[in-house]
Amino acid sequence: MMSQDLDQFNYSHLNHLQIGRIGEYWVKIWLTLLGYDAYTNDVDDKGIDFVIRLNEEKHVDIQVKTMRGDSSYVFVNKESWKSGLRRNLYLALVILKNNTSPTIYFIPSIDWLKPNNLLRDHDYSREGLSSKPDWGINVSKKNMEILKQYDLTKFTSDINAYKDSESYQAGYCI
Repeated sequence: MMSQDLDQFNYSHLNHLQIGRIGEYWVKIWLTLLGYDAYTNDVDDKGIDFVIRLNEEKHVDIQVKTMRGDSSYVFVNKESWKSGLRRNLYLALVILKNNTSPTIYFIPSIDWLKPNNLLRDHDYSREGLSSKPDWGINVSKKNMEILKQYDLTKFTSDINAYKDSESYQAGYCI
């Protein structure tokens, strides 16, 4: 029988797809624990892994990105989020570190309207490069203080405020 000690949380032997799957499962577990119904998208062609239905009129779309360790650059191609940045679109960042349980941060897509050291807006063609434009997260030890503002508490507060608002405001889209 396998022990449930934290030393069992070791991700170094897993491939990229397995890491991504763990992140998606972890987010779905937490959304369920928070009392939300998370519907999985069978085809991820719009940069959305889960949809949370808040009521008859409102939903929240979530794209999950998973990384190992303390530092990395995680991104979403702008082409994936064709509908643009909007109030009800979030990126769930899952950070896996050996010997600890995963950590989740929920970043509202509209926060990329004001890029900073953590949230990056890249259009590589302006820089003469061929990479596709992206919205990225520059995860590093120095940016962890900025990242902390996107914990589960803020996420639940934000989406409950969205759910309770009178109507969807199209002004949040770009």
